[in-house]
Amino acid sequence: MSLKEQLANDLKDAIRQRDDSRKIAIRMSISAIKNAEIERGAALSEADILTIVSREAKQRRESIAEFEKADRRDLVEKERAELEVLQSYLPAQVSRDEIAEAAREVIAEVGAGGPRDKGKVMPVLIGRLAGRAEGREINEVVTELLASL
Repeated sequence: MSLKEQLANDLKDAIRQRDDSRKIAIRMSISAIKNAEIERGAALSEADILTIVSREAKQRRESIAEFEKADRRDLVEKERAELEVLQSYLPAQVSRDEIAEAAREVIAEVGAGGPRDKGKVMPVLIGRLAGRAEGREINEVVTELLASL
């Protein structure tokens, strides 16, 4: 079953169970997927759908941070519940050590010699870790590793 079909089925279940957090999170993801398909004019691949769900999760994390700054506990809890739902559709996230290991491999493959070669390393590494690590964290690890060369 594709991720899109799974989201549709889980939305039906969430509506039946009156689970508002799941229902809202899944509806927002399905809506983002449909908008992307309309924009592209074609159906999306599984990788594209995974990217959209990942983007939705990232938006929830950013919202949580902002709501915590504003001391809005009610909204923080709502966003956390939605984030938990979205994370169930994403592959397991890799640790910082695993990102560093993959980055070292890519640095060796592309022959990067210092910080100026970051543009060679990042696209390859992001492609390998797509959906399993955030770009911000990948960037931090690559920056540290290239600075030490």
